[in-house]
Amino acid sequence: MMIEAPSLTIDGIHHGFFTRQGGVSSGLYASLNGGIGSGDSVAHVVENRARMAAMIGVKPERFITAYQVHSPRVVVAETHWTQQARPHADGIVTRTPGLAIGITTADCGPVLLADPQARVIGAAHAGWRGALAGIVEATIEAMEQLGAMRSRTRAALGPMIRQPNYEVGPDLIARFDVEDPASADFFIAGSREGHALFDLAGYVGARLARTGVVEITDLGLCTYADPTRFFSFRRATHRAEADYGRHVNAIALM
Repeated sequence: MMIEAPSLTIDGIHHGFFTRQGGVSSGLYASLNGGIGSGDSVAHVVENRARMAAMIGVKPERFITAYQVHSPRVVVAETHWTQQARPHADGIVTRTPGLAIGITTADCGPVLLADPQARVIGAAHAGWRGALAGIVEATIEAMEQLGAMRSRTRAALGPMIRQPNYEVGPDLIARFDVEDPASADFFIAGSREGHALFDLAGYVGARLARTGVVEITDLGLCTYADPTRFFSFRRATHRAEADYGRHVNAIALM
């Protein structure tokens, strides 16, 4: 199953925020697990990704993701790469038609971007570390190097963990306070002393808005709260499960 954002439903651009439904994996990974780094069967992950590629409208080998490291690093994809040669990055941009660029998530924030006029697209993996380090801004800047303009760029935030289910500790709160004092509005009191509930989606959206991107759509979906449709690292941890599946969130120029 693939969820689309109205803001990115544009002629010549295909995109999708994939759920966990519609694949061949079983058990903890049921069923559309796209996680290359998970403990799932390699054959299952390959088949799942092939199904996603078909839904986006590209060949399986042209459905690419990076080796994500919670960084502000962005790479330009001019052609496809093998899974073994994935670059270490948390953002991908391209202007190559027929190439689907994607990021994997299981609570972190997936951000898909497009400048329809320049025909430049981007995908960013915005967990709290990457968002605080500037992955959103770095992805916009990399798109600009390919001819995009931030005033024309459309952005969509996909399924991620939401504030009611995202309690964080004092160390994270202190780090945000030091590195981005403007982030204070995205924390509210948690259930434990010294802890807070963090609005990751609100924070990522605010960072996008600061760049000058005007059209920002948030699908408002929570990975933690909806086990039927979404994988969740935090939910798996709370349930003491051995592993968890990963979603792929992808966009392509056609």
